[in-house]
Amino acid sequence: MNLTNKQTDEILPTIFTKRHARITGIVYLLYFLTTILAETLRGSKLGIYSNAINLISFAFYIAVTILFFYMFKPVNSLISLIAALCSLAGCAIGALSVFYPALLNISPLVFFAPYCLLIGYLILRSTFLPRILGVLMILAGVGWLAFLSPLGKYLSLYFEILGIVAEGSLMLWLIVKGISVGQGKEQAEASRIKS
Repeated sequence: MNLTNKQTDEILPTIFTKRHARITGIVYLLYFLTTILAETLRGSKLGIYSNAINLISFAFYIAVTILFFYMFKPVNSLISLIAALCSLAGCAIGALSVFYPALLNISPLVFFAPYCLLIGYLILRSTFLPRILGVLMILAGVGWLAFLSPLGKYLSLYFEILGIVAEGSLMLWLIVKGISVGQGKEQAEASRIKS
């Protein structure tokens, strides 16, 4: 399907470009780096900085969530919104637990598991990212759900590795390859026609 310049101009505000995808990947990388730094500092003499860095990490994940919402909005705006709300709820609970760990008796994974499942589904339905990334994200979501079960304490290391591999693969793909813009334009156009 060939789009005229006028049609492309009308669609472009609703889709991501390779540049936007790479920016999303870089913000995702900053999230990973700050999370690793916060965990590294947790038990050390500099542990007091761990909480502040953890909050910065949640801010990066909120940014990733918003960027993903816009990236996947042309695929399915409702599911993209639900995924974003799940992630934002997980970030809020995670950030609050930094200050009030005893008060909150709920794991942020309760929200991050459905988020990974929904992002995986959106990737599978999209035409601009490889399906294997969607499969990995769905597996990570299932792993986070299992992590919350009694099985979690026995297999937690494997679930964490699966989550890191899935999200890390998506992050690296976005940084290195971006998205397939031509297919994204066609998907955005099809989405616009449906609504």
